[in-house]
Formats: sequence, C-alpha cells, structure tokens
Amino acid sequence: MTELLEIIGLEVYTNDALYLGNVDNIVVDVDSRNIHGIYVRNTNPLLVEESRSVLIPFRWIDAVGDMVLLKHFPSYVSLGVREKVRKLRKLASEKVEPR
Repeated sequence: MTELLEIIGLEVYTNDALYLGNVDNIVVDVDSRNIHGIYVRNTNPLLVEESRSVLIPFRWIDAVGDMVLLKHFPSYVSLGVREKVRKLRKLASEKVEPR
C-alpha cells in the first residue's frame, strides 16, 4: 500500500509512455476521504501549453508505483480562450512606447 506523501515528487507518464511531469500535490476531500486528483508540475511542453501545472483527475490514474501511469490524457492541453485574452491584455499593458 502506498502512502499519499510517497506519491509527491513521482514522475507521471501518459498511457503512450510520454513523460508528463512530476506530482506536486494531491487533492483530497478529508470529510469523504476521497482523492480527487493530483497536481502535476513542470509539465512537458509537448503536451501542455507553456508547461503549466495541471490537475489530473484520480479516475485517469491507472497505476502508482515507482511512477504514476495514466490511463488517459489528452493529446495536448492548451490555455483557454479567457486565459489567452488575459495574457494578451497584460502584454499590451506592459508594452513600452518607442522613443
């Protein structure tokens, strides 16, 4: 049996054996004693836009041992439209006028 703290730091791989990232945190509902998912950090930029951290639902996890193996992961995760608009607005507000 694996204890929850032992999972933090493990490498995470997709069902296609592609490295996704490392487990950074675990989301647990203490009252119901259910694991909702894991946060993965330092994600592979070939799988996640801007190497953002992602929350993996527990139901997508196939096995946990020396690594975490997923039974499902999208071919690519991109930022949502709202996030892209917010980022563009931020960039536009930081733009410096030429002299």
